[in-house]
Amino acid sequence: RVLSLELNKDRDVERIHGSGINTLDIEPVEGRYMLSGGSDGVIVLYDLENWSRKPSYTCKALYSVGRSHPAVHRYSVETVQWYPHDTGMFTSSSFDKTLKIWDTNTLQPAEVFHFEGTVYSHHMSPVATKHCLIAVGTKSPKVQLCDLKSGSSSHILQGHRQEVLAVSWSPRHEYVLATASADSRVKLWDVRRASACLSTLDQHNGEKSKASSEAANTAHNGRVNGLCYTSDGLHLLTIGTDDRMHLWNSSTGENTLVSF
Repeated sequence: RVLSLELNKDRDVERIHGSGINTLDIEPVEGRYMLSGGSDGVIVLYDLENWSRKPSYTCKALYSVGRSHPAVHRYSVETVQWYPHDTGMFTSSSFDKTLKIWDTNTLQPAEVFHFEGTVYSHHMSPVATKHCLIAVGTKSPKVQLCDLKSGSSSHILQGHRQEVLAVSWSPRHEYVLATASADSRVKLWDVRRASACLSTLDQHNGEKSKASSEAANTAHNGRVNGLCYTSDGLHLLTIGTDDRMHLWNSSTGENTLVSF
């Protein structure tokens, strides 16, 4: 299946970005609008609908937050995400140490969160009904939680030893968060608990002796720079600079030992 993958010959996307594109998100409500964030700080909003009714068409850019926009990110945009429940709002985070909450209709930031270090990743829960927390991974080993309701970013999760490169909420349990760090670890948290860390994933499933050269409870032999839940939330995929991808059982924390 992978070998037969090829680009869609019928659909193209208008080229607006002048440099690399780091992040894309299609809104989950209609599946019609797409955001892209570039390494030049530019954000573009596309309409994926085929208005021409021709078999071959180009998806048009509706709006962009370009270099001349007063609220444009100064440096590379690392993550864009639609608000999961409607298209009136989206979020973006950047190497300029900010997370911005945008009003889609005015293309102005409704809220800006500032951090001490580079922001690598952020995520809003696709299923949360009882909280409005945005998880943010930055150069700090502390995972930051920003509350959309109160505008506070005081809630933090402590446990990683190096920068947090990726964060992802479970699509099954609204209070469960997975985080990946440069310290080779992946942690699962329940954000309601005082000692929030539920578990630290271990690629060897506890079978490696503590005396071995590899640190206990590492998910990869290198930085863990990406993670993603399967759509049913039963499994978690992680990817690291050890050129490996691991598939985990998200309820037991067990490495399924599927080889990628």
